[in-house]
Amino acid sequence: MSYIIISTIVAVLMGVTVIFVRLKASKKPTNAKKIIMPPIFMSTGAFMYIIPQFRLTPAEIIEAIVLGMVFSILLIKTSKFEIQGNDIYLKRSKAFVFILIGLLVIRVALKSVLSATIDVGQLSGMFFLLAFSMIVPWRVAMYRNYMKLQKELDGLNVI
Repeated sequence: MSYIIISTIVAVLMGVTVIFVRLKASKKPTNAKKIIMPPIFMSTGAFMYIIPQFRLTPAEIIEAIVLGMVFSILLIKTSKFEIQGNDIYLKRSKAFVFILIGLLVIRVALKSVLSATIDVGQLSGMFFLLAFSMIVPWRVAMYRNYMKLQKELDGLNVI
């Protein structure tokens, strides 16, 4: 039970950190590296699956991936870029903060319910996979949108 409480507290702290990082990021220009690197860094977490306690059944894998991809739609819809001068900025979206908070609340609720029937290690593996399945499509969409604006910006600077 203490693992559930500790991991929930850590998840809430990470969620709050993401919100503040996102709000701060919208004040500085972005680039492709800033978009691509978070999923690459996060991918190292997959090493958890080396330990048998974290391994998932095929059904758990499918559930986590599908739910992550569904959640990513909300993030994709609220992540827009704009050109300011010669730089590309991520637009602030009031809805984004509420969506992140909502996703965090859903995650905590799911964790509370599922911890009664799923081992804490497998549950951790599922939530990692859910988060990774959410961030990858979101960042791919962000990268594609960023590159479209970058080409537009490059075209403007040729003249």
